[in-house]
Amino acid sequence: MNTERVMQRKVPMSEDVVKRSVVVNVPIEHAFKVFTERFDLWWPREHHVGKADLQTAIIEPKAGGRFYEKGVDGSECEWGAVLEFAPPSRVVLAWHLDPSWTYNPNPERASQVEISFVDLGGGKTQVELTHSKFARHGDGWEKVRDGVGGEGGWGMILGRFAAAAA
Repeated sequence: MNTERVMQRKVPMSEDVVKRSVVVNVPIEHAFKVFTERFDLWWPREHHVGKADLQTAIIEPKAGGRFYEKGVDGSECEWGAVLEFAPPSRVVLAWHLDPSWTYNPNPERASQVEISFVDLGGGKTQVELTHSKFARHGDGWEKVRDGVGGEGGWGMILGRFAAAAA
């Protein structure tokens, strides 16, 4: 794997944000395409909320698009929405999964995942992920924050992305 280490930071319980980043040895355009167009390639199969096993994970490439999964049985399960899509530098997603890891369509109850791509020159890109606004999930929001900030959360997921990008 041709990547630098994924930056990990423990999130204090009082914070309403999880930040992770990774540097990949690929140009910014490639990093952005792997993150968005090839999302299914690196998204962990065990990270799904539908009743059926995950067949495909999808980020629709446009503001107003969906962020969702297709199950092996053909079912679809929403995870959220694409709030901003600005290749090759930024994607912002509304995370509509509540503390019980089920879809809540209310946009006022969604946290936010911002992914920024920074060209470091020399064919390297820093990918910065900030998941914030957890309190919008209501009672139990800490469970969402702790899940995505924990060992099997965004740090592990960005590691899988980095491997796929390389």
